[in-house]
Amino acid sequence: MYAAIMNTALGSLLIKANDSAVTSIHFLRDDETLPELLGNPLIDQCISELGEYFSGRRVDFDIPLAPDGTHFQQSVWRALREIPYGKTCSYGEIARKLGKPRAARAIGMANNRNPIPIIIPCHRVLGSNGSLTGYAGGLENKSYLLNLEKRP
Repeated sequence: MYAAIMNTALGSLLIKANDSAVTSIHFLRDDETLPELLGNPLIDQCISELGEYFSGRRVDFDIPLAPDGTHFQQSVWRALREIPYGKTCSYGEIARKLGKPRAARAIGMANNRNPIPIIIPCHRVLGSNGSLTGYAGGLENKSYLLNLEKRP
């Protein structure tokens, strides 16, 4: 396992990867114990792509991803990656897209368990009334990301 820290406007992100893909991005808290940090080319590519995203020069990511989750979670995370940059949708819309119109709460839980935020854009999912709802990185960060994606 490889890991590195990237400092961003949202705070520090812990990025982890294996030999073939990024496996997680985690918003660090001040009191967290860090793993041994050992980078690799995928970590470097991820940091570069995130840097381009935060500077407004990237709307899609090319880095290979390997999020660990159930079949259902994987299907939700694939659907999240289909939400276009600068757009949002609701949990219910994702549920309907996946052919599970009554699964909005389950969609919300899968969204909450997304191990690769920002690149798998769970921040683009809003409540049915358009309100900001839970985000593992905090609602302030969710708002920041949505505003970043509104810039021309």
